[in-house]
Amino acid sequence: MASNARLDHRNPLVIDTHELGRRPGAMQRLTREVDAPRDLGIEGVIGVPEGAPMELDLRLESVMEGVLVTGTARASAKGECVRCLEPVGLELEADFQEMFSYPDADDRGRVIAEPGDDAEDDEDRLYIEDGLIDLEPVLRDAVVLALPMQPVCQDDCAGLCSECGARLTDDPDHHHDAVDIRWAALQGLAGSLEDGEKDEMSGAEAGVDEKQEK
Repeated sequence: MASNARLDHRNPLVIDTHELGRRPGAMQRLTREVDAPRDLGIEGVIGVPEGAPMELDLRLESVMEGVLVTGTARASAKGECVRCLEPVGLELEADFQEMFSYPDADDRGRVIAEPGDDAEDDEDRLYIEDGLIDLEPVLRDAVVLALPMQPVCQDDCAGLCSECGARLTDDPDHHHDAVDIRWAALQGLAGSLEDGEKDEMSGAEAGVDEKQEK
């Protein structure tokens, strides 16, 4: 059983459901602006910076087995382009819906003696503790799903030159003359032969000139 232990009601991501009550059909709407927790996103790729403002629109519905939370989180995410490593920023909108179960009820709303006694109880289920629910794990999952796994600065980003690291989008005509190392060796040998032939010809011409002078 996933238990929300020691929840702090002062945490802006912890929601108090006491006002909603346990009457099925009751509903409550909430709007909050909170500071983003740390490591909210895809590590090393893109995410919402710690402390950045996040807007939460929430709807809480009381049902037989607990409280159904439906919401949308909005924030600005930052990262870097996976092709050219330039900074990337985007406006994030992540939708989520999660059931928070009463610890004393099964999935049919029936009261049970001890939470978790049911062999079919889902270990990943989230629970209400003393009327409080923690949105942080739900928010983390929603943000990760809403973010691009491979962010790019623009759809047609050409990336970086593999030889010099130049950004190809800035210089579409950028290129390097590729020389096969095998041909380069032959070209070097040919150059040496040409230099040798020139030296021999120069020597021969010098000999002819000396004979003519005599």
